[in-house]
Amino acid sequence: MSLTARLNALPFDDLDARRAALTEIFGRPVPDSLSILPPFYCDYGLGASFGERVFINQGCFFLDYGGITIGDRVLIGPRVTLSTAGHPVELDERYDFITHAPIVIEDDVWIGAAATITPGVTIGRGSVVGAGAVVAKDVPPLSVVTATSAVERKRLRPASPPTDLSTD
Repeated sequence: MSLTARLNALPFDDLDARRAALTEIFGRPVPDSLSILPPFYCDYGLGASFGERVFINQGCFFLDYGGITIGDRVLIGPRVTLSTAGHPVELDERYDFITHAPIVIEDDVWIGAAATITPGVTIGRGSVVGAGAVVAKDVPPLSVVTATSAVERKRLRPASPPTDLSTD
């Protein structure tokens, strides 16, 4: 995260320094046509790859531990979150480890402002994700998806009672 802090502190018009910082963050050269507006936040960096003519607007978060692949001519609006990692759902497992799955964004996709893409999602070629949408399943090619409504998927088991090892 210190690398993204350094990137965000650079003058906007210092393109050479910004490109060098992005190369360091992502562990390899990025396309000359990649445009990322600051501030930009990334927790791992090495798990992301970009196609040509990708535009990423201000305030985006890439949690890329599970891998993020972005195709050509993708537009990503401000405050978009791409999150490839999470925690197990069950209470007894939630604090034990991290789960992760890749996000794939195919060519010619537009993701609107403040959308959240969750682990394991593929957004098909030419699709549009509406502003504020939470995408938790694959989006077919050439689709428009919107919504933020909560849908109960299942009921969780109660947590196991804590073991009291104290002796009074």
